[in-house]
Amino acid sequence: MHALQIEQLTPLQQETIRVATDIRDLIVLSPTGSGKTLAYLLPLLIQLENRGKSKGISTLILVPSRELALQVSRVFSSMKSGHQVLCAYGGHSLLDEKNALLTGNPEILIGTPGRILDHLDRGNINTDSIELLIIDEFDKALELGFQEDMSAIIAFMTSLRRRILLSATDADEIPKFTGVNRVLKLNYLDDNKDLEVRLDLLKVVSPQKDKLDTLLKLLCVLGAESSIVFCNHRESVDRTVEFLKRNGVACAAFHGGLEQDWRERSLFKFTNGSVFTLVATDLAARGLDIPEVEHVIHYHLPLDQDAFTHRNGRTARWEAKGTSYLILHQEESLPDFIDAEVKEMPLPLSTPAPAEVVWTTLYIGKGKKDKLNVIDIVGYMHKVAKLEKNELGKISVKDHLSFVAVKAEVAQLVLRRCANEKIKGMKTIIEEAY
Repeated sequence: MHALQIEQLTPLQQETIRVATDIRDLIVLSPTGSGKTLAYLLPLLIQLENRGKSKGISTLILVPSRELALQVSRVFSSMKSGHQVLCAYGGHSLLDEKNALLTGNPEILIGTPGRILDHLDRGNINTDSIELLIIDEFDKALELGFQEDMSAIIAFMTSLRRRILLSATDADEIPKFTGVNRVLKLNYLDDNKDLEVRLDLLKVVSPQKDKLDTLLKLLCVLGAESSIVFCNHRESVDRTVEFLKRNGVACAAFHGGLEQDWRERSLFKFTNGSVFTLVATDLAARGLDIPEVEHVIHYHLPLDQDAFTHRNGRTARWEAKGTSYLILHQEESLPDFIDAEVKEMPLPLSTPAPAEVVWTTLYIGKGKKDKLNVIDIVGYMHKVAKLEKNELGKISVKDHLSFVAVKAEVAQLVLRRCANEKIKGMKTIIEEAY
């Protein structure tokens, strides 16, 4: 609690702690942004403390995306419990993960289905001690595209005693291969009524079938406020980003066709204010903890109720307010699953220019594996780049690279000062993160 700077637990978190010792399988249904990650990590931590000295991996946490795997890992690490956690996902070094599995003595394993199954097939994971299986975003993780891998993984788990499944939307049925049997169900989806109070739903009518000009005008009206624009296809995301950048909008793309480093780059730029707009597929509708998002824009209509719910869950998180916009061509109508009243927002005839960013993100070609940390980067930016405290923003250090936000007005000066300079005795690339 102290490490997480949390003053009070939510009712959901209090309840999952209360039933932590219940032997029944647990299904938790709760709106996006309601603290589901802590709702299972806090009772898990209590169990680890009661377990005593590490006896191998006790818990496997399966998630449908790399981003959610990394988020869960970050949240657990921030608890500073001293218990070892390993995060395994595609795009990460398989050899590094194997070495950590065989020599690092992790107690919790977090991963995506494809990567976890890869390790199991290679014999890198000892499953004898795994007694708890947690499936986060289970409605997504148990979809047809994942079922073969999920079934194979669970077949390896011969010592399971309990299963915990969590999501913001319920599934029609739980596949038999999960082994879910006697169930305790916690349903907090009625809390969506509170979300409806905090979320304004508006429609913006586009006079053309190609809605790019309407989207541009809407973003210009919203100015420097953070927005996620949802498209239904990767190609649409790329086309939209290209158009917006060409017209001066600070934005970044996010979809499954991008390499992991580029996805992380886009997220970091969005969270540090280097771009105001993230254009994404529904991959961004789950597993991202970005509490400051003020607007969700449905450039393409969501395909179903679940997609609509998860997209809107990116804003109005916790006690914050937010707005969800549906851009509709004149001939388009709202799908049947949107039964709420949707007022029209007329756009002004004359819109302002796109908002100018305050921050610029720089890329550094060294990271944790090179023994580089946040303190090293802060010292380097003050000493070599001669930055004042208020000119240095958020810093993120990955395994083999790092990102740092600097005031946009001094970014080019920083690059000139850092040219040919070593950081912590190492030569490296330092450039603007495009």
